[in-house]
Amino acid sequence: MRKLLHHEIPRPDPDALRQLPRHPIVVVLDNIRSIYNVGAIFRTADAARIAHVYLTGITGTPEHRQLHKTALGAEYTVPWTYVHDPTVLVENLRQQGYCIAVLELTDSPTYTHQVPDDVFPLALIVGHELYGVQPALVEKADLALEIPQFGSKQSLNVAVAFGIAVFDLVRHYRRLQGDPLFSPAPRLPDGAAARTPPSQ
Repeated sequence: MRKLLHHEIPRPDPDALRQLPRHPIVVVLDNIRSIYNVGAIFRTADAARIAHVYLTGITGTPEHRQLHKTALGAEYTVPWTYVHDPTVLVENLRQQGYCIAVLELTDSPTYTHQVPDDVFPLALIVGHELYGVQPALVEKADLALEIPQFGSKQSLNVAVAFGIAVFDLVRHYRRLQGDPLFSPAPRLPDGAAARTPPSQ
């Protein structure tokens, strides 16, 4: 085993990326106060190749010079729009056929790795670092997504939580599309050893 050099990592360049289909997931950032969290979300959104990032309320935009410190250029590869009022945006997304999901602790949780098959296209709303998603948006949601936690803290950093949730969603979507990378591994008979891949 060895670490790959930068030029050995297979990734599409920005021009090629623009030609690739995006996963039918958008994220709505509801009053995210830290520009560093916004930048980190952009970087994860690029890695997940989601369709769009919507910035609302007090959420900073890529014009903020500090965003680049955590986005590292992803602000140029991920489509984004600023909309002041998230409630209007959410209604527009619903009319476009999106399932509206909040990443929030509620009395009706669905774990991010157990979403139904029919939730795509999906709009994922993530909220303020202290106050979470505003109640008016929670009331409009079709689904409340939750990440299982096993410690004493009630929540995760918003950028970390988004990363976990969006990759659970991408995995689920790609599995539905028949991507072999995310197909369930075949069960081996009792006592059988896994086949070792040939050396390259």
